[in-house]
Amino acid sequence: MYSLLQIILMLLNLLYFVVIAHVIMSWLINFQVLNLRQPLVYQIWDGLNRLLDPIYSRVRQVLPDTGSLDLAPLVVLIGIYAIRIVIMNNAYSF
Repeated sequence: MYSLLQIILMLLNLLYFVVIAHVIMSWLINFQVLNLRQPLVYQIWDGLNRLLDPIYSRVRQVLPDTGSLDLAPLVVLIGIYAIRIVIMNNAYSF
């Protein structure tokens, strides 16, 4: 059972880094450091959007409209961290 918890924690860590990469890449695109006309940049951006859009869309349904400020990545990161805390605090019971 402990190995299953480790796998879940590994997947949560992976999701955490994917969200961080998405946020950093969105900043770089908005500040025009990266150009979406480059094929590799566009493919990475499109892949991250396709991967994270199902998660973000559910969070955006709950959040109020804040205009151009997107708080969905922040809520997802807090949710990942909260799930990790719950798993780590209850891991000894398994």
